[in-house]
Amino acid sequence: MENYNYSLGDLLAIMAALRDPESGCPWDLKQHFASIVPHTLEEAYEVADAIERNDLAILPGELGDLLFQVVFYSRLGEEQSLFNFGDVVQAISHKLVARHPHVFGGAEFADEAAVKANWETTKAAERLARDQNATSVLDDIPLVLPSLSRANKIQKRCASVGFDWDSLEPVVGKVREELDEVLAELTQPARDHQRIGEELGDLLFACVNLVRHLKQDPEQVLRRANNKFERRFRALEQALQADGKAHGDCSLAELDGYWEQVKSRE
Repeated sequence: MENYNYSLGDLLAIMAALRDPESGCPWDLKQHFASIVPHTLEEAYEVADAIERNDLAILPGELGDLLFQVVFYSRLGEEQSLFNFGDVVQAISHKLVARHPHVFGGAEFADEAAVKANWETTKAAERLARDQNATSVLDDIPLVLPSLSRANKIQKRCASVGFDWDSLEPVVGKVREELDEVLAELTQPARDHQRIGEELGDLLFACVNLVRHLKQDPEQVLRRANNKFERRFRALEQALQADGKAHGDCSLAELDGYWEQVKSRE
């Protein structure tokens, strides 16, 4: 059926067949909500990786893998009479319409800042509706988020209720203050590794805040930095190989010289 044009209905039917108790796939039949979470995260990262590498030819396949995760959860929910795929579609459609009254309603906002403010207000009302016992704007931020992303989200939530600097100067000052506190711990006669770790955490948190104030995403910024370093180091290795040298043959000063050559070529 290579040339068959599959539809969303076909995908749902395929999922049902995979979970059929009598004729389904043994691996799929063993899965449950928690067991497929690692696969969901992996597929999401593979989508991000394809976009990061601008490999758009494989993006439909990667997005399909991610969509399959949603279909899988929906099938598990249907089997347990909790929810089905239609409920998932209903939930996201309702949410998008409610959060865009300037598109699907008669609301008008002066600028993008007003649109974002309304978005945060709507989300806060949704959180309260979901959990009447909610006591904080931070209540539903997932613990499993990557730490940089979670720090960014925590800061955004706090900023949404006014707990934020309105200029860049104190943000930069906080980064310097946290760096000074790290350095102060390093000058102690007996280094306390737990205290050093705490101060380093504060420094990273302050750096995330600086990135956020500069309208950047910390995960993307660090990912680009990782990619740049890897690209340059690979070029350094190629230069070493061209000169018939290995890492261990060179001093740090020599390696740094190669590094500067690579940077200058870029």
